[in-house]
Amino acid sequence: MSLDLHKVVGQIEKVASNLNAQEADRASRLERAMDTLSTAEPSALEEKRKLSRATFLIAGLNGSLSERHPSPALPSDYTVLAVDGSHIDVDRHMAIQCYLINMGTVHIQYGRNPEARLGNEPRLYTDEDDMHILEPEGNRTQSLEGHLLGALRAVEELRELVALAKESDPDIPTLALIDGSLILWGLVGQAYPDFVRRVLVDDMFLPALEELRVMARTRPLALASYVSLPRSTDVVNVLRLDGRQCPYEAANCDMHCGKLSLGQRPCDAIAGVTDRDVFGSLLDMGERSDCFASTSSIVERYYGEQAVHFFYLNVGSEMARVEVPAWVVENPELLALTHALLVDQSRKGHGYPVAISEAHEQAVVTVGDREEFRLLVEHALQGHHLPVYTSQKNFSKRMKWL
Repeated sequence: MSLDLHKVVGQIEKVASNLNAQEADRASRLERAMDTLSTAEPSALEEKRKLSRATFLIAGLNGSLSERHPSPALPSDYTVLAVDGSHIDVDRHMAIQCYLINMGTVHIQYGRNPEARLGNEPRLYTDEDDMHILEPEGNRTQSLEGHLLGALRAVEELRELVALAKESDPDIPTLALIDGSLILWGLVGQAYPDFVRRVLVDDMFLPALEELRVMARTRPLALASYVSLPRSTDVVNVLRLDGRQCPYEAANCDMHCGKLSLGQRPCDAIAGVTDRDVFGSLLDMGERSDCFASTSSIVERYYGEQAVHFFYLNVGSEMARVEVPAWVVENPELLALTHALLVDQSRKGHGYPVAISEAHEQAVVTVGDREEFRLLVEHALQGHHLPVYTSQKNFSKRMKWL
C-alpha cells in the first residue's frame, strides 16, 4: 500500500502551527543579530575567533561585517561557463557493478558576437580500477559509491570546467561557474583512509583549481560556485562570539557551556538565525556583502592557496551564497566581474543563474532514465548470453502481487 497522506495532514498542520508560534521568537533573535552585526568590532571578533575552541563553524573575517557593495557595471563582451553533473550510483541489486556520471556543460558568450554551446557527456564506469580509489603506494582500496562518488563527481565537474576555460576566448572576461560548494563536504566527517583524500583533493581537485589560477594570471578569468537557498550560519556564529552573547575572553564551548542544554547557553540568544536571514535584512537587490573565509577543517588543512572565501548576494528572488577561491578575492577586478556577472545571470534566469540552470538541464538524470539504464544493461547482457541476476528483494519489488 502506498503512503496514506490523509494520516499525515494533521501532523503537518501541527508543525505549521508550531512554526507560526515560533515566528515572534525568531524575529527577536534576528533583531538582536542585526544589532550585533552593525555595532560589533570585526577585528576584536576575529581575534577572539582565533583564540576560541568553539563547537560550531565560524567564518574568518577579512573586512567588515555589514559593508554593502553595489553591483559593478557589466563589461561589453563577456563569457559565462557552467558545469553540472548527475550520476547513477552503484546499485548492488543490478546485474553488473557500475556507475554513470552525466556531465552537462554550457558556454554562453554575450556582446557583439553572441553564441551558446550546450552539451552533455554520459560516461559509464565499470572497470575494477574505476570502481575503487587505489592507494598510490600501497595495496589498499576504497569502494567508490555513496558520498565518495558524490565527491568524485564534484572533482570531475571542476576538471570539466578547466577544459571549457581552455577552449574559451582568453581575451574576453570570463566567469566559470559550478552549482553548489567549492568545499568537498562529502569527505568531511567520513572515516575514509587518508589516501582517499590525497587522491581526490591533492592529486585531482587542487591541481584543477591551480590550472584555473594560472590561467587567471594572464586573462580575465574568475571562478565561483553558487549555493542557492543556503542554510549556513558561519557569519551568525561570528556574532555569537560578541561579548553581549559570549561573556568569555575566548569561547571554549565544551569547558564553559558543555553542561548546559540547548537554549540555555548565552549565545543561544541569536542561535537559529541563518546568514541568509541576516543578509536578507541588510542587502538590497544586486548588492553583495563583504567576503568571509571558510574555516572548515578540510579547507584549513588541505586547500592552502586555494582557500575558499564566500560572500552573500541579493539576486532579488533569494539570498545566495557565492564561494570563490582566495585568488579571486585578492583580485578586485575578478571579484567585481564575479559580482556583476552573477547579478546579470540571475536576472536573465528569472532569479537563478541561467548558465547553471542550463547546465543542470543538460546533466539531469530522471527516474525514467535510471530505469531505462537498468533495462539497457540487462538487455546487453542477455544479447551476449550472459546471466542477468538481481537480489530477491529487488525481484520482489518488480513483481506485481495481489
